[in-house]
Amino acid sequence: MDTRPNIIFVLLDDLGYSDLGCYGGEIRTPNIDRLASGGVKFESMYNSARCCPSRASLMTGLYPPQAGIADFVSREPHPTKGPAHLGRLRDDCVTIAEVLNPVGYSCYFSGKWHMHEATGPTDRGFDEFYGYTMDHSHDQYDAEYYQRLPAGRSKEIDPPADEFYATDVFTEYGLEFIRQAQTRKNPWLLYLSHSAPHFPLQAPKSDIDRYVEVYERGWDVLRQERFARMVKLGLVDPDTWRLSERSIVPVDDDAVANGFSGRPNPAWDSLDPDRRADLARRMATFAAMVERVDAGIGRIVEHLEKTGCLENTMIMITSDNGACYEWGPFGFDENSRKGVTHLHTGAELEKIGGRGTYHSYGSAWANMCNTPFRMYKHFTYEGGVCAPFIAHWPAGFPGREEIVRGATHTIDVLPSIRDAASAPYPDSRDGHPVPPEEGIDLLPAMRGKPLPARTLFFSHQQARAVLSGSWKAVWSKRTPEPPRWELYDLESDRCELVDLAEAQPDVVTRLAAEWEAYRVRVGLEEFEPWHVPDEEDISD
Repeated sequence: MDTRPNIIFVLLDDLGYSDLGCYGGEIRTPNIDRLASGGVKFESMYNSARCCPSRASLMTGLYPPQAGIADFVSREPHPTKGPAHLGRLRDDCVTIAEVLNPVGYSCYFSGKWHMHEATGPTDRGFDEFYGYTMDHSHDQYDAEYYQRLPAGRSKEIDPPADEFYATDVFTEYGLEFIRQAQTRKNPWLLYLSHSAPHFPLQAPKSDIDRYVEVYERGWDVLRQERFARMVKLGLVDPDTWRLSERSIVPVDDDAVANGFSGRPNPAWDSLDPDRRADLARRMATFAAMVERVDAGIGRIVEHLEKTGCLENTMIMITSDNGACYEWGPFGFDENSRKGVTHLHTGAELEKIGGRGTYHSYGSAWANMCNTPFRMYKHFTYEGGVCAPFIAHWPAGFPGREEIVRGATHTIDVLPSIRDAASAPYPDSRDGHPVPPEEGIDLLPAMRGKPLPARTLFFSHQQARAVLSGSWKAVWSKRTPEPPRWELYDLESDRCELVDLAEAQPDVVTRLAAEWEAYRVRVGLEEFEPWHVPDEEDISD
């Protein structure tokens, strides 16, 4: 009898550091919280600041440039940049599925791929797939958009268009794939890769309505309350984790930044009642999307319990980056670039999140979702690259109350899954030598061993960072000041509030040199002041 575990990896999209209940959030996530209480909760799971680079890193155990997606997925490779900027998975890397398949695992994928359709999931080791392969996000209600692969597969689950909601269908396919796997005797992997709660913010009205009153209280009050819960949970030490001030709105056109370019997000009480009502409903929609993911996880756990599989299933949960600021404190709608207003009042307010809508919630709510950190997705400050991480495997390690301290990274996912599955790491793929894994095995830490000290690197477009011990050097961008290296001591200043670059120039010089050596090693092009398309542009 094969005693190796089944494996479920759940990835949320644009979830903030403190959105989950077990990390201090007011969003109802009882099923994820239950897994956290019966498993292991980590202080930090670092990522690559944006969706597809993080997903490429998680999928391959390599840094994004080594996987070919240093910047973003693109329809065609950049004409003057090297293989690190290919815009799809490279041929000389291996995916989790390509590692597990040869040792007898069935591999399933439900949800958002976003590592290019030319290197789609069933081309890269997954046996079955439902979801979408190319775009960063899509309408939750568009039943015709999502596909079943390999080509020719009939959709086992195909709800009527007026009942379709992608998050729920991703869960249903997760359950369908588990049932298919359970008819076989071999272990299996399910990668449940949600697009929620990425914009467009869409959720059933009844779910949204339950949260509106909560968010009418505003981001200033809720940030304080989140921080207090994080202290009570033992997640943060108030002596070294200090709640940051409201983050600035990244420098951009005033129309995009809602007139707050380079300025702090506004105080909630400074806004007029109509604006507060609009924003409260946007955030309520975001929360409803997260709760819907949690409900789906609950259904999967219930099925595993009923079929006697929960004990020997390793479940891991994280997010691909921090909460998304785009664009300014008031968010945007589908036609915002065309100058169409995005203040909704009266009957229009009730339509937010419904069919035919397209909304984001903006930088101030994103700042709240990333409590207590600064900044957001796109940036390499903690608010952009630090996510929650939960692991649950009753047969593999006991649950415990203490939080695992230290730095983990999405590059660690593949080595950890390999260990659990007793799968070797290949040295080649289709004749191409494969780079060594960059990550470490996290199973010892899940079983109580301390995490080893190491240096981690971050890069996304012009943003970059180096984390070495307690020192973190961050290259700023899109602020009113010229870009430069900043320096923080995370041991005494976990939320990056005191820049020590001038006081510690030798440390800055050392870390900058380490980052440059990393850049050369992984094939990153030198940063240039070239225009970086927004997600909406590049994925069309």
